[in-house]
Amino acid sequence: MTTTIQSLHFDAAEQLKEFITKKLNKLDKFTDTIIDSEVILKVVKPETSNNKETSIKLNAKNGEFFASKVADSFEESTVLCIEALEKQILKAKDKKQEK
Repeated sequence: MTTTIQSLHFDAAEQLKEFITKKLNKLDKFTDTIIDSEVILKVVKPETSNNKETSIKLNAKNGEFFASKVADSFEESTVLCIEALEKQILKAKDKKQEK
């Protein structure tokens, strides 16, 4: 799976990019239909806490999956997005098996 990471209005550290890629690669154990992923990182209102937003869009053979979460850190919001995407993938898988 190819991963594109965009950080809006700041430069993401290499360590953060590696963390995101590592977490995204764990989704492969749920399905092998993922073609690529797009990650957008942005800081919402820099002067407040809970201001790091991560949006992840997965392009798969059977459709698209999307999650967007806000948290205190990009790592935390990424983990929340991955959890939401896992649920979406499993739900789509269950629907496909029911047919």
